[in-house]
Amino acid sequence: MARFLIEVEHEAEAGACDRAAQVLLTSGSHYLTHADWGCLDGVHCAWLVVEVESRELARAIVPPAHRARARIVALSSFGLDELDAFLAHHRRALSAA
Repeated sequence: MARFLIEVEHEAEAGACDRAAQVLLTSGSHYLTHADWGCLDGVHCAWLVVEVESRELARAIVPPAHRARARIVALSSFGLDELDAFLAHHRRALSAA
């Protein structure tokens, strides 16, 4: 199963923080009740990592009111033994650009 980081940004004002939290917490999604928030540090976003089959399913977790603004990032990890392949992938991508 793939892992995705979901980032949901909201306006930098107390009322917006309250509304964003209420929408996420009352959505009924187990995932959303485990979001991490940056508001107390001045970064008005909620983040969560989910394991789902696709980017589309990750986006579907986000309540409709925030879905269009959500950023979905596919996550990868690699060990030291995979570092050369990882770097080669990036070199090929840079040379193609």
